[in-house]
This record gives sequence, C-alpha cells and structure tokens, in this order.
Amino acid sequence: MRVTARPMAWRVAVLVLVAAVQAILAQPPASAQDASPFEKLAGRWVGEGRLGIRDGKSEAVKCRVTYILADEARQVRQTIRCATESGTVEVQSAVTHAAGQLSGSWKELSRDWSGELSGGVTPNGFKVAIKGSELNANMDIIVKENRQIIEIQFTNSSLIGLTLVLNKG
Repeated sequence: MRVTARPMAWRVAVLVLVAAVQAILAQPPASAQDASPFEKLAGRWVGEGRLGIRDGKSEAVKCRVTYILADEARQVRQTIRCATESGTVEVQSAVTHAAGQLSGSWKELSRDWSGELSGGVTPNGFKVAIKGSELNANMDIIVKENRQIIEIQFTNSSLIGLTLVLNKG
C-alpha cells in the first residue's frame, strides 16, 4: 500500500509493531522448573488497538504478530504486520533473554528504519526501550495466559502512544 499522507500515523504504526514485538519478548524470568519465558509467545497473535497522535486524533490499528523460538528458546524472532487507515507496517525483530534482561534489534521493512531494543523483566511482564534514528519509544508489555497488552509511549514524536490488545490463536 502506498502511503502519501499522515507520516506521523505511520511512525505510530511502526512503534505499535515494535511494541508488540517487545510485549512478546517481555516475559518473566524462568525458574529452574519453568520453560523459557518465550515459550508462551510462540505462534500467532492477533488484535487491535488505538494510536494516539499529538494533534488530538487517533487511529484504529489491527495487527498480526508471529513469534518463532530459536537457540533453545533463549531467542525469539518476531514479525509484526499492522494496518491503519493510513497504511501498513511490517517489523521484524530478534530478541535475546539472559538473566532477566532483554536485548535485540528491530527493522521496519517498508521504510528501512532500524534500531536496537533493551529492557528487563518486571513483575507483570516487561519494560522495553526502543532506540533508532527515526523513532524512540518506551514500552510496557503484560502477558497473561492467551492475552498480551502493549502500551507504548513515544518520545520526540508526533505520536503520543499506542495501546494494543492481542489474543493468541
């Protein structure tokens, strides 16, 4: 889909995708008897949410997220595809979990944007920072059973935030 208007909405959509990836990666640390924190993420998730723009407008967002485990489930590869009324976004991320910390990289394919991500495990999920030359954001991710809730706050952007609810299946 060709996008000619609303560049801020695209940035928000990209951030939403990155946030979804972060949410998937934000699982509590595994105990000795638990499996990898990424195992609950494996598979396909779908959902929707709202993207807030500084001018007071908001857009509906629909997303599909796929998680593939690697390296004995210490890593997760995520693909996020989202659509808003102003266009689409596709983000691919690779995230590693070690000792309660998250690190990795992300890339938005259609705009050739990329960056790094870092974060940690919280009692309810994850806190993640997304850094790149085109966009920066902070994200909270809560994963409970077959539901993910992602909250993203954009910094230095025309976007305010993104809230996304995903269901597994």
